[in-house]
Amino acid sequence: MNLNSLLQTFSTVDFQNDLIEWFSKEQRDLPWRKDQDPYKVWVSEIMLQQTKVDTVIPYFNSFIEQFPNIESLANAEEERVLKAWEGLGYYSRARNLQAAVREVHEVYRGVVPNNVKDISSLKGVGPYTTGAILSIAYGIPEPAVDGNVMRVLSRILLIREDIAKPKTRKIFEEVIREIISKENPSFFNQGLMELGAIVCTPTSPSCLLCPVREHCRAFHEGEQNELPVKTKKKSTKQVNLIAGVFFDSKGNVLVQQRPESGLLAKLWEFPTVERVVELETPKQQLQRFMLEENGINVEVEDYICDIQHVFSHLVWNINVYVGKVNGSFESSTLKAVSREEQELLPFPVSHQNIWKEVQKNKSEKSG
Repeated sequence: MNLNSLLQTFSTVDFQNDLIEWFSKEQRDLPWRKDQDPYKVWVSEIMLQQTKVDTVIPYFNSFIEQFPNIESLANAEEERVLKAWEGLGYYSRARNLQAAVREVHEVYRGVVPNNVKDISSLKGVGPYTTGAILSIAYGIPEPAVDGNVMRVLSRILLIREDIAKPKTRKIFEEVIREIISKENPSFFNQGLMELGAIVCTPTSPSCLLCPVREHCRAFHEGEQNELPVKTKKKSTKQVNLIAGVFFDSKGNVLVQQRPESGLLAKLWEFPTVERVVELETPKQQLQRFMLEENGINVEVEDYICDIQHVFSHLVWNINVYVGKVNGSFESSTLKAVSREEQELLPFPVSHQNIWKEVQKNKSEKSG
């Protein structure tokens, strides 16, 4: 794609002015916009990856309350950080953020770097986060290209490249380098993001409310609903699981920690096994798993519910049972925890929901 011909008739200065004026008047009141603290901008941008703004707001406020600065997050125990992140998902984001913050604390004396080379070398900080921090916190004209931005510019400049392809991001980065406001890159980049979030939405864009409509080629051609071009993802994998919530004679519950790497690494969960459709019932398979894999004799009692949890690449379908531990046990993989201990451990959303259903079932029985 030839950048010169793409921008030849595009009124860059007028576009910048219209976008920035709109953003300065209409921007949403979001907690990370209260100041330009690079640490807070960084935390918010990591949280906002794959997650909606409304979901992030309470997490951000709570997280900043617990870890108000670089030093506090650098020195925190990982389990406490994961607990603060509990429910946001994509937990590697939290681990990478803390690892990178520790590096900033040790190598850069607690000051978030203000150049591409240093900041992009930090763990979990890709091109988008680099551009967002540098432009918003430091006023450096660096592109911050995410899905919102690619959608907006696809329509405005009538770019028909497939935004699902990684190489397409480079095209948009080059475009932004040409059209970004050098005087106010912070409001320019945030304006593009905001426009994509509340006006130039994926379906049914609100063109009549758009502050840069007169610059939008797709609107003038009537193609705003056809753009951006985006190929569909492959279908997600379905995984069938059985989970057991087992109580010992003291009322403690059995939990296990997931492996140190991979999906939901190091989070805690109730004992879970992948369902094998053979001659065994789920109850029988769960009982055998507990005995053969964990050396614990359990009695599987009631079926509670089915829980479904959708990840970006797979779906968990979980049959949930409750039961009790017969006698005492020793296990290297499982431990019995009290209610108070359980509340301090970070659990994935699926297993938080399992616990809610178990508690609901208990109260219905006692009621």
